[in-house]
Amino acid sequence: MSLFLISDTHFGHVKSCSFVDANGNKTRPWDTVEAMDEAMVERWNAVVKPQDTVYHLGDVAIPRQSLKILGRLNGKKALIRGNHDIFRLSDYTEFFYDIRGAFVNNDRFLFSHIPCHRGSVERYRGNIHGHLHTGRITLLDGTIDPLYYSVCVEHTNFAPIAWEVVKAEMESLQSESN
Repeated sequence: MSLFLISDTHFGHVKSCSFVDANGNKTRPWDTVEAMDEAMVERWNAVVKPQDTVYHLGDVAIPRQSLKILGRLNGKKALIRGNHDIFRLSDYTEFFYDIRGAFVNNDRFLFSHIPCHRGSVERYRGNIHGHLHTGRITLLDGTIDPLYYSVCVEHTNFAPIAWEVVKAEMESLQSESN
């Protein structure tokens, strides 16, 4: 059994195929939402086994009928609701065994959709978040802030990323900054 993280799949969200970064480059390689959804389902199921757990850190699907895609995805799923997860709670409970606003795991990392204020994050070992489709949170000197890690699909090759990978990368960045 493994733990995986992902956010901002935006299943069914037609406009997500036209998201761009600060330089105007497309952030998602697909021209149609159908192609995007199918590719992300394939990528998800290639890494996640049925017995694994996946924390989805928000912005699952737009519109509501696209939630049914979750039934095709491997793993037991927990949801940290995002700003676009606006449907009734009962719409999500068919697909998620747990639904929260935020979560602190046993390793004392905070899982949220939107990155939390640094003053709040400092009491934990770090903040695993979504919401930031491009770029990373940086310090004043321009280096990556080692307390934050985005698991938006644009940062994870459009597939869930193993918790062990995220934790190791954060610990490495944190030890470099000390």
